[in-house]
Amino acid sequence: MKKNLISVIILALVFANVVLSGLMVFSILPETQKANKLIEQVSSAIDLELKNGSGASVTDVPIENVETYQLKDGEKTTMTINLAKGSDGKSHFAVLGISLSLDKTSEGYKKYGPAALDEKSTIVLNDINVIVRKYTIEQFNADTDAVKKAILKDIQDMFGKDFVIGVNFSTVQTE
Repeated sequence: MKKNLISVIILALVFANVVLSGLMVFSILPETQKANKLIEQVSSAIDLELKNGSGASVTDVPIENVETYQLKDGEKTTMTINLAKGSDGKSHFAVLGISLSLDKTSEGYKKYGPAALDEKSTIVLNDINVIVRKYTIEQFNADTDAVKKAILKDIQDMFGKDFVIGVNFSTVQTE
């Protein structure tokens, strides 16, 4: 009789285990599938960002599809910008002639074009002024590419990554 009682208890425990396992499968499986979908979406977004996070660059676009746009402050093709005070404590400035490289085949070019840059040139020049002012004369002279990249990032945030693909300094003088 003891063997039958133990067999019945074991059978009841096995049945309870099967029921609880089934309950876990049906309660956890949908949440796991949702988590997998989320992970796939995040990984695909990261993959897209790695592939075209910075938009096109001048080297990616054939030269015949690149148009240069000279930024002007009124009639002047250069702008004078005060730089941050350096280690010497003196005031310094930079005189820059700035042009932008535009991708003529991009959707942004069709949407904005040089006319939009004419209209928004004051905003663009102000943003450039704000960015360049953050650099000391030592930092500016040591790494003008970093300054160009900061300006490009700001303009791409404004107009989109495919429209403006490069920033060029035609004239650079620091004092």
